[in-house]
Amino acid sequence: MTHDAAQTIRLALETLTIEAQAILDLKSRVNHTFTLAVEKVLAVRGRVVVMGMGKSGHIGRKIAATLSSTGTPAMFVHPAEASHGDLGMIKSVDLVIAISNSGESQELNTVLPVLKRQGVPLIAITGGADSSLARHADVVLDSSVAKEACPLNLAPTASTTAQLAWGDALAVALLEARGFKAEDFARSHPGGALGRKLLTHVSDVMRSGDAVPRVDPDATFNELMKQISAKSVGATAIVSPTNHVLGIFTDGDLRRLIEKGFDLRQVSAKEVMHTSPRTIRVNELAAMAAEMMETHSITSILVLDTDDKLCGIVHISDLMRAKVI
Repeated sequence: MTHDAAQTIRLALETLTIEAQAILDLKSRVNHTFTLAVEKVLAVRGRVVVMGMGKSGHIGRKIAATLSSTGTPAMFVHPAEASHGDLGMIKSVDLVIAISNSGESQELNTVLPVLKRQGVPLIAITGGADSSLARHADVVLDSSVAKEACPLNLAPTASTTAQLAWGDALAVALLEARGFKAEDFARSHPGGALGRKLLTHVSDVMRSGDAVPRVDPDATFNELMKQISAKSVGATAIVSPTNHVLGIFTDGDLRRLIEKGFDLRQVSAKEVMHTSPRTIRVNELAAMAAEMMETHSITSILVLDTDDKLCGIVHISDLMRAKVI
């Protein structure tokens, strides 16, 4: 077997060109029919059921997943399994999106009459405008392509790209129509980076109780350093008898005082503390704490409750452990 590098590159570029053109050709087909498809999905009281055989089925699974994660409850049902019992999963309150390039998939066509008798709305994504699927559908989204990227014009390539593009177009239009926000997306992706960023609050990652370093303003320098060493956050808060924050002293402050030749043996906490510490509310997003640390080049932030009292501290390592940063 010989490998022609130039031919490989040529075929790759030709494939991308053909598939890009297949998507561009869809633009002229975005009209009232597409709007009607969106309106039908928005009107559904149940779920969107996506169906397709073979490669169209793989595309269908992706479309169902995209819809589900962007505010439109959806699931994939295999047409062959549907005709052997799984059709019972589809109710009259649902809507079916059926995908087939030819529109003549035998397994799909078997269940279409049953869906019509149930009164299930049907959106077809097909390249066969006069196909059985198109005739059964309430709305047809034309996914026909001039040719496949496959040199044999056999393997579904450009046609599946067009199908996927229609699915994405539907998902994005529905997302906007539903007023779907980044926070909504995060709720369905709690394990992802976006989910952690938008769902993790300061209260979820902060240190609290005895883990919070704090001293009163008359504490000796020795007591100050003991708190910094014991709590391992490189800082300690200076608080009033009512637990309101008066200031902060960090290991960075210590280095600066030593560089200035300051005599630290007889000083109290109130004499060396920084009186304008960075603070954050307990109910704020942890991502905001990360942003504050980056903006002000600090590694810890004091956390205040709704009464402006010290209730915790967040260290950069806490945010890293929670994978917020």
